Amino acid sequence: FSIDHQLSSLGARALQLHIDHTMAAAVTRRVNALRVEVPDGNADTANAPAAKRILDAKDDVWVSADDGTSAGNGNQPLLFRTMKVKGSILHPYRFLILVRLVAVAAFFAWRLEHRNHDGMWLWATSMVADAWFGFSWLLNQLTKLNPIKRVPDLATLADQHGEAILPGIDVFVTTADPVDEPVLYTVNTVLSILAADYPIDKYACYLSDDGGTLVHYEAMTQVASFAALWAPFCRKHCVEPRSPENYFGMKAQPYAGSMPGDFTRDRRRVRREYDEFMVRIDSLSTTIRQRSDAYNNGDGVHATRMADGAPWPGTWIEQAENHRRAQHAGIVQVILEHPGCKPQLGSSASTDNPFDFNNVDMRLPMLVYISREKRLGYDNQKKAGAMNAMLRVSALLSNAPFIINFDCDHYINNSKALRAPMCFMLDPRDGQNTAFVQFPQRFDDVDPTDRYANHNRVFFDGTMLALNGLQGPSYLGTGTMFRRVTLYGMEPPRYRVENIKLVDNAHEFGNSTSFTNSMPDGAIQERSITPVLVDEGLITDLATLITCAYEDGSSWGRDIGWVYNIATEDVVTGFRIHRQGWRSMYCSMEPAAFRGTAPINLTERLYQVLRWSGGSLEVFFSHNNALIAGRRLHPLQRIAYFNMSTYPIVTVFILAYNFFPVMWLFSEQLYIQRPFGTYIAYLVAVIAMMHVIGMFEVKWAGITLLDWCRNEQFYLIAATGVYPTAVLYMALKLVTGKGMHFRLTSKQTEACSRDKFANLYTVRWVPLLIPTTAVLVVNVAAVGAAIGKAAAWGFSTDQARHVLLGMVFNVGTLMLLYPFALGIMGKRGKTPVILFVLLLMAIAAVGLLYVTLYAPYPQESLTFLSW
Repeated sequence: FSIDHQLSSLGARALQLHIDHTMAAAVTRRVNALRVEVPDGNADTANAPAAKRILDAKDDVWVSADDGTSAGNGNQPLLFRTMKVKGSILHPYRFLILVRLVAVAAFFAWRLEHRNHDGMWLWATSMVADAWFGFSWLLNQLTKLNPIKRVPDLATLADQHGEAILPGIDVFVTTADPVDEPVLYTVNTVLSILAADYPIDKYACYLSDDGGTLVHYEAMTQVASFAALWAPFCRKHCVEPRSPENYFGMKAQPYAGSMPGDFTRDRRRVRREYDEFMVRIDSLSTTIRQRSDAYNNGDGVHATRMADGAPWPGTWIEQAENHRRAQHAGIVQVILEHPGCKPQLGSSASTDNPFDFNNVDMRLPMLVYISREKRLGYDNQKKAGAMNAMLRVSALLSNAPFIINFDCDHYINNSKALRAPMCFMLDPRDGQNTAFVQFPQRFDDVDPTDRYANHNRVFFDGTMLALNGLQGPSYLGTGTMFRRVTLYGMEPPRYRVENIKLVDNAHEFGNSTSFTNSMPDGAIQERSITPVLVDEGLITDLATLITCAYEDGSSWGRDIGWVYNIATEDVVTGFRIHRQGWRSMYCSMEPAAFRGTAPINLTERLYQVLRWSGGSLEVFFSHNNALIAGRRLHPLQRIAYFNMSTYPIVTVFILAYNFFPVMWLFSEQLYIQRPFGTYIAYLVAVIAMMHVIGMFEVKWAGITLLDWCRNEQFYLIAATGVYPTAVLYMALKLVTGKGMHFRLTSKQTEACSRDKFANLYTVRWVPLLIPTTAVLVVNVAAVGAAIGKAAAWGFSTDQARHVLLGMVFNVGTLMLLYPFALGIMGKRGKTPVILFVLLLMAIAAVGLLYVTLYAPYPQESLTFLSW
């Protein structure tokens, strides 16, 4: 994300940090740019040509970059439109970047010419820090010189690739813990997938339960039962969104179907059925425990029992040998079989069936539950290992040429979301060389002011559009559609030798002949999904594919599948694909394609960013370092990945500047740069230009000033607490070979019905909060001491004016740490005025203490202030 972070000290440092790293969390509000809109089944709008909508729309930022409306053999119609930033915005933006670069170079030259010999160590430290800031700013600006937006044309897709010839899709959903990732989220995600607007027989849904819990399995059986009502209801009435929890939670539900007379009655009945369904889901844990106790009564076995009384092969409630979270058998269960290719229309309403589903297809997509084998002594590789197991299992059951993956809390918000990425994959221009399509992540239930920058809008609507003008956006872990063969390590057609064998060295893929034989079919772009006979032979093959030992001696986790041994397996997997020469696409829709849940608790949010930043450093110190990638990686894409993997290092310099006021509190003379007046002039110039450049980015990214401010605030919070921890973790790993365990981000909420944001005000003190708290205290003391010094010297003196001017930077730091200060106040943070009163009292106390203990300074002393 684009970061504009001022780290200055009066008489100290000058350069402005404008860091745009693509891993740490950031913010934005809304993309005002042009997108394809398909509102809730409105036939007139949905069928209107995208090109006409683009031309008719008034957009003061983006213009078409396409030369024509067709390309490829036979003048095939384009399936997406390319938009570029207007020259009236882009050219001044680029010019200002050049001007600021010249100004920064002149500033460094001036500083080198005017070394501070009295405090050389301090001057040298600031020069190294400012050089890093300037270098990072330059590299980040280079990747943002050509932002591009691509708009999918769903109408043309429907014309050129009808329902009968759309390719197959395997949908992967991952979960690991029914507590940290509540079952409520998982069932709604799966329901939204089963009801999506895509040919029913052409996609399959796979749920990977890495905890191996019976709760998740029985929840899927309940989902299959309720989906038989929910999916036809959605199809009949063009319901949006198709997650029932989110749909019924909407205050306004505009109707877009063609049967308004039936809608109210149907909706009331479906809502009643959903409420009963959720009662069953909420009581699953209790039901399973009571059932198990009844079956186990008196036999001395504490097994967790399935509905038929058989022991559950996965994790038991009372864990035992071979039934623990890290030690249990593998499970593959087809809950809903392939529906067949022939539509199955519903019946009219009757005494036994109050729903009129006449002319509504009642089929449901294939649904499969997977829990891979876990054994002691094996590294299960967390999410990456689960994804690779699903990749192999799906190859034998459905083997769709395209795969889209979701976290369990990300549901389909726009029913046409599975169609949009096909516009890029099947486009006649470069579709064959497109490896994956990345959607932005949008979130529900974030506090209205987005205190901790959960929305990530600056990142998704700024950085991703910039990368879209290069080799494409990075893979971000969820809401991503892949071409299956890219995950098998296959090269793109542009670099591929003709008639090359997909499976050259079969042992690289493991010892399953059935799996390797399925790979050529999975590479056929036009392939659909065909029913398979689940016999004993297939069951044996599936069991083999999910064993712990299957990957031994193979290339899984390195050159094949999702990458192992790095916390940010998503980014490094995308990097490996880009390194081979593939490209990716960024796709944004309105309404948003997918929506999810973000942690609004400060501690959970910081743990999330810790995993991202620690994983980024792991990438840099691995064989996936962008600096050693081959020539197929675009030069500016290489720079982007380099920034992604090194951004936490900046914390060393940020902490230094934020703790410099400690020295100022106890020292009479501290100099970084003289002459002071020229130094301030350079500071003002480079800071002003940086902000002007930032406003241009706000304009073409379509974000708000609030988004930009929240982005700045949370960046400093992370840079003073999370990034130091990540750097320490990486240093320990390099020295000892052992890293830190990154915990799963909890999505569980403590919010009650009266206050949905109660978790926002819960304080969970952990060591991660200590460094930022120390920075906050130091800068409060610096402001108080500055006022005390000015009062002691007399406000009209030059020294006092210097002190008060430098104090502005300390106040700026406090403003950036404002969300953090509210967070550590807990429930008192609901009333911000309390924080302001406390800060004023603390500043006044320090100022009075300084005046009381004041001893006259020499007249020639200058003040050191840092921000």
